[in-house]
Amino acid sequence: MLPAPHAPPLAAHALFHSTDLDEARARVAEVFCPHRLDRIGRGQIDARQHHLSGERLSLNYIQYGAKTLIAPGEIERFYLLQIPLSGGASIVNGDQHYYSSPKAAAVLNPHLPTTMIWEEGTRQVLVQIDRRAMMEHLSAQLGAHADRPLTFSGALDLTQGAGAALRRLVLFLVAETDAGSSPIGAGLSGRAVESAVLSGLLAAHRHDYEAHLGRRRAVPRPRHLRLAETYIEAHLDRSLTLEDIAAAAGISPRGLQIAFRQHRNTTPLGFWRDLRLAKAHGDLVAGAGYVTDIALRWGFAHFGRFSESYRARYGLSPRDTLRAAKGYGYQD
Repeated sequence: MLPAPHAPPLAAHALFHSTDLDEARARVAEVFCPHRLDRIGRGQIDARQHHLSGERLSLNYIQYGAKTLIAPGEIERFYLLQIPLSGGASIVNGDQHYYSSPKAAAVLNPHLPTTMIWEEGTRQVLVQIDRRAMMEHLSAQLGAHADRPLTFSGALDLTQGAGAALRRLVLFLVAETDAGSSPIGAGLSGRAVESAVLSGLLAAHRHDYEAHLGRRRAVPRPRHLRLAETYIEAHLDRSLTLEDIAAAAGISPRGLQIAFRQHRNTTPLGFWRDLRLAKAHGDLVAGAGYVTDIALRWGFAHFGRFSESYRARYGLSPRDTLRAAKGYGYQD
């Protein structure tokens, strides 16, 4: 049966639709894993999951309506590719901290603990990939046994190149499903499609087997940029100026700004600020002190500007991130 006009993706494969947070938590856990799920603020829960199983992966659509904290810890059995259709999510996976949006997907590593905050109104298509199948596919690509866990790094750019191609492939499979087809699963064509998704993910995203798969390496960073980044990373808790960084890198301030624009699409001080925000975010999620202590620890003396920058990057105030980490109530 074809989905109704404007129906959510994978509507013919609905598992549940509920306004009850406890029911949503239990039903999602049946497919994924036990996890903490808390509403943040006063938004209304409007949760649903649609799910189509294949042999090595499944296609899913999930929404919660309200802003939510999701903390599964280590998901263990599967990799999870999350492609936001609207809204966005703050992701912590091990020591990685980044923001996922319709332009940047998240890939959760099963062997690293995960905490997420989904913004109100976030809607996502998710590809759940069996961990063993992913490792077997990687080994086949390598022509040798993959002897350590495959670890993806950071957000996956969906706006260009292999990332954009992967997004088109996944959404094509969703559209085919909505048209009444069964594009994944048993049979030669289904297995070929699943292999294409796994290969597409390996080609599109950064991970610790890149060099072994013979992918073209990224353009090497100029020596001045490497020196500047090393200096910044070693002095995150100090007040830095553009001149300080340029002197440490042995280049003029203007030359350094050009290098950061070309290779990092930011400024030296923007790079410094983003690294400090990531460190502060990690401490807040870990509940490692009070907000003011954490802000000062990473060089943010102006708490108002810190809060504004933090909210712009992670979609939640520092105070509410800490409250969520400690299991307290929430406020908008």
